[in-house]
Amino acid sequence: MAIEVVMPKLGATMEEGTIVSWLVQVGELIEEGDPIAEIQTDKIVMEIEAETTGYLLKTIYDAGATVNVHEVVAYMGEEGENVEGLGSDSLNPSATAEETPVQSAAEPQVVREPGEKIRRTPAARKLAENNEVGLRDIVGTGPLGRTQKKDVESYIEANAKRITPLAKKIANDQGIDYKNIAGTGPNGKVLKGDLVSNPVANNEVEEQAGKRVPFKGMRKVIANRISESAYTAPHVTLLSEIDMTNCVSLRQDLLPVIEKVEGLRISFNDILMKATAFALKQHPNMNVSLEGNEIVYHPNVHIGMAVAVPDGLVVPVLQNVDEKGLAALTRETKSIGMKAREGKLSPDQMQGSTFTISNLGMYAVDGFTPIINSPNAAILGVGRIQKKSVVVNDDLAIRSMMSLSLSFDHRIVDGAPAAAFLTELKEVLENPFKLMI
Repeated sequence: MAIEVVMPKLGATMEEGTIVSWLVQVGELIEEGDPIAEIQTDKIVMEIEAETTGYLLKTIYDAGATVNVHEVVAYMGEEGENVEGLGSDSLNPSATAEETPVQSAAEPQVVREPGEKIRRTPAARKLAENNEVGLRDIVGTGPLGRTQKKDVESYIEANAKRITPLAKKIANDQGIDYKNIAGTGPNGKVLKGDLVSNPVANNEVEEQAGKRVPFKGMRKVIANRISESAYTAPHVTLLSEIDMTNCVSLRQDLLPVIEKVEGLRISFNDILMKATAFALKQHPNMNVSLEGNEIVYHPNVHIGMAVAVPDGLVVPVLQNVDEKGLAALTRETKSIGMKAREGKLSPDQMQGSTFTISNLGMYAVDGFTPIINSPNAAILGVGRIQKKSVVVNDDLAIRSMMSLSLSFDHRIVDGAPAAAFLTELKEVLENPFKLMI
């Protein structure tokens, strides 16, 4: 009996998902746990995995289709099983087990029997998945024709163009030839930002001036959440100017140390994350959220880090920030930031924040009033660091100054506790040796 493959519900707010790509072909054997398709939710790209072993008998939707959660997207079952009449043939009339997808003339022709099991090593499978390569197109040189890692590497070098799933979807939707675009990702992988910044795609960008785009997906979810937060939580914003001179010196001292250990450069954002976690532990009444008719005091400090991505914003979460050193935070912020920009965050990496930081210090922004990331009670907005003339001990001095903007939900946080927290954070940033205590 045919088994339904449905669009999963990956979060409480998820109502629909977009099929980015099918990872297997109709008629191909799929083992339990193997990925069947990539789907994009409001903010991330995930894989649908097979819950049992069987053959992909039929796909109901083509790549690019948006489907409601729990709706059937494909059928699996025994080889040659009749699936006529199952699903809506009008949606994807060609996607049945009786037909074989047409191969591009530019792709290598590998002759395989219908339903033939593809033997591959785990390393070969992982490499192929990471580089969006179909194993059916690769000739294996291992025992019994098993595809090995070196076979995939050779195929990629000769044929494949590295591109992230979201970048590929955008390129296909907008008719951009990404094969001629030099990617800025690992090993030349084309990222979403490359499609806009590269001259090859400039014509497409210019044509978008009068383009109308459906208000859905990530953009709609962001709009709904921001509107709900802005109109539900009474926002109050406190401003403070911070002397970052000592933090600038601390970062300079730590740069070679952390780079030697992690191979990464510590940023002011990493120091700010640690300092904020320190201040939150001293002021637990800021590390709260409103859930129904209860104010929840969180014992752990999980900080959401706002990250800009093409066409939107995501807020990945770093867990237990107060328990981690600056080297570990440098590693984690870089890793989760890259996953966010490539659309590779998992649902777990976007849930459970108790406080949020939105840093615009890389732009010519001195200060702003951030909107609270519900259900957090507060969010910290960070401006740029710039040298200014300030009074120090009754004398003028040139110091590295930065503005902080703390927006908080006045329903559950009063002005005095919020001001005390911001004062504590200012004290820690101006005297960062306290982070070592």
